[in-house]
Amino acid sequence: MRFIRTTLLPVLFLLPVLLSAQIEESNGNPIPEKRLLKGILADAATKTPLAFATVTLFALPDSSVVTGSITDELGGFSLLAKPGAYFLRGQFLSYKTGFQGNIQLSASGTTLDLGIILLEPNTNILDEVIISAEKSQVQFGLDKQVFNVGKDLANKGGSAADILDNVPSVTVDVEGNVSLRGSENVRILIDGKPSGLVSFGSNGLSQLPANMIDRVEVITNPSARYEAEGMAGVINIVLKKEQKRGINGSFDLTVGQPDNYGAAFNINMRREKFNFFSNYGVRYRKGPGEGAQYQEYNDGSQLLITDLVSDRLRGGLSNNFRFGADYYLTPKDVLTTALSWRYSLDNNSNTILYRDFIGSLDNPDGSSRRTDEQTEKEPNMEYSLNYKKTFQREGHTLSADVQYQDNTENSSSDLREQFLTSDGNPSGQADLLQRSDNRESERNLVTQLDYVHPFGQEGKFELGYRGGFRDIRNDYLVETFLDNNWSTLAGLSNNMVYTENIYAAYAILGNKVSKFSWQAGLRTELADVKTELLQTNEINDRPLYANLFPSAHVGYELPKENSMQVSYSRRIRRPNFWDLNPFFTYSDSRNFWSGNPNLQPEYTDAYEIGHLKRWEKASLNSAIFFRHTTDVVERIRTQVSDTSAFTRPVNLATRNDYGMSFTGSYEPFSNWQLNGNLNFFRSITEGAYEGQDFNADTYTWFGRISSRVDLWKKVNVQTTFNYRAPRLNPQGKEKAMYHADLGISTDILRNNGTLTFSVNDVFNTRRRRYITEGADFYTEGSFQWRARQATLTFSYRLNRQKEKEQSRERDGDGGGDF
Repeated sequence: MRFIRTTLLPVLFLLPVLLSAQIEESNGNPIPEKRLLKGILADAATKTPLAFATVTLFALPDSSVVTGSITDELGGFSLLAKPGAYFLRGQFLSYKTGFQGNIQLSASGTTLDLGIILLEPNTNILDEVIISAEKSQVQFGLDKQVFNVGKDLANKGGSAADILDNVPSVTVDVEGNVSLRGSENVRILIDGKPSGLVSFGSNGLSQLPANMIDRVEVITNPSARYEAEGMAGVINIVLKKEQKRGINGSFDLTVGQPDNYGAAFNINMRREKFNFFSNYGVRYRKGPGEGAQYQEYNDGSQLLITDLVSDRLRGGLSNNFRFGADYYLTPKDVLTTALSWRYSLDNNSNTILYRDFIGSLDNPDGSSRRTDEQTEKEPNMEYSLNYKKTFQREGHTLSADVQYQDNTENSSSDLREQFLTSDGNPSGQADLLQRSDNRESERNLVTQLDYVHPFGQEGKFELGYRGGFRDIRNDYLVETFLDNNWSTLAGLSNNMVYTENIYAAYAILGNKVSKFSWQAGLRTELADVKTELLQTNEINDRPLYANLFPSAHVGYELPKENSMQVSYSRRIRRPNFWDLNPFFTYSDSRNFWSGNPNLQPEYTDAYEIGHLKRWEKASLNSAIFFRHTTDVVERIRTQVSDTSAFTRPVNLATRNDYGMSFTGSYEPFSNWQLNGNLNFFRSITEGAYEGQDFNADTYTWFGRISSRVDLWKKVNVQTTFNYRAPRLNPQGKEKAMYHADLGISTDILRNNGTLTFSVNDVFNTRRRRYITEGADFYTEGSFQWRARQATLTFSYRLNRQKEKEQSRERDGDGGGDF
């Protein structure tokens, strides 16, 4: 069975593609050796490369289609064709279709380089393109999927968490945890780097406005260029930064119910050698949530039942500001600096009603009501400095980065528990008064150096270094009011210091020969991690350890717009601050959650076979993947008394994940676009903890389908449906979860503005439902992080008329080669 799953299944999956290629190339006489044709598509005015543009090659004299391609992120393309005469067509949304003729591929030559090819903007459709962000909602290659935020109407006025929950293969649960292909072990980056905007505190993703995000990149099997952290892959959130000449930008205003009010702007100014960019977002949000839990506990003599109901209201005021500048020392030397600052002030409230029973729900044994009034402040700052040098040859680059983060989170809670009789009246017992104070601070310094050196026709060699130095301190204090004095609760208060220093170096070698492209890399990381509890003088000083993380990617271009890739990478998940911190929360006096200072890293070997097929109106990206993980971290729940349970992470043994994913797009009509994503996988967990087996074998799937219709050239309607099937885990199962989103937008103010109405979770069904059970307990519950949200957003674009005038001037100049 293992042989069938890991060997035969991938072969069977790709057999039709391989057979079609073999038939096509074996019919008739031997095919003459093909020649390489390459070039770069760029904007005629700014010379900015046009990524994901379409290039098609036609044969002369019959104008038959020979081959085609999509430009990469640097606007480059390469095509293979037999010697002969051809002409080329370039297409990109908001640009005029261009044709270049007189292309002669000789039998004696090897490569024809067309150089930089310039495309002119189309003045007739420029406004519509800018207003509706006429990029495909999902664009993908074999190793990366790019989700363009501008097309997603349902998340206007939302947050980064809302954006990620609509990205293919990504899910965000009701508690804000991000998963990629069913695994929470994913690395989240901002502009390709770790960031305090999302990595520190529990609300980073929910406080980053969607208006500030340009696109999201999903890399399921990263190369050695990326950090080894994140076993399921890397999610890179790219913030908006324009580079158009003059002053331009956009403004957004948001109102919503429940309380959701915000404003944001993105401004860019380009002057000769300087390019200034800035983003600012202010937001006030209050999100109601609720939960329920039924628990049975058998203490050996009787059955004890607890029924719990909770209501919560979380949120407050947050500010996000980012300012930066590009300075062009020379046309090939660019210095970039950026400062990001975020400050949030939340006032959260939580009420829990406990009802206790003995034997059955017909035999009540009292109740209590616990309230938590919490204040939470988060000032976070981040500064970065980048230098990039581009050498004479295309692709020959050197870049250096320095990044510093200073993040703080201070929260305090006033807790009160009232004791009631079984019918809900005061019992006469004095209220229990408690308070907690949690102060966290993080300092993080990252230095990075990357060098890329091309060789031969398509070869490339890369070298890099990265140093990460992180220091986190957590002071946690819980007190109770007793005998007219506040006294510290033993075992719940301490000061923790976490130090992490990681030194990394990598090398990558790649090349392309005919239809084959390959890349192999090796990354080494040296880690020094130390955890210290100051009050109890407990030190967990892990020995300095080094790891090797190889990666490999092999691609093959097949006929008829088919291509495939096989990839491998080794990844790691080091326990983070929250995993190691033994003091987590005290809001719920019956259910405790904490970290574990003794956790060890998880290691994963990831294998993937991918296939990409393009048609005129559709595309399909499919993949088979396998992940083998050791020292798996799983949260284990233990009943510690008749009313209290304790949950914390522990290392189990192994987990094997087998899966298939499909991401596709289809445009049945010019005004109707469909995007879909399906993920099927089997997860087998094997392990034991404290003499108890925690094995689980689950088959599950999740999917998403999105439909966008353009009506009367003015109104856009988007609907999205998400479904996550039930899933077994070592202590029970997660039940199915589903929700639907709706967005409607229209253009106003002479197409300079857009009005968008969206509803997240239309039917108010998005809630986590679970069952957890052990030898002496059974728990069933549900939890909703926030209720259905309706939002109205107004967006206005600055300086559109000026851009149109510039476009007309460029049209008169005649442009470039196209």
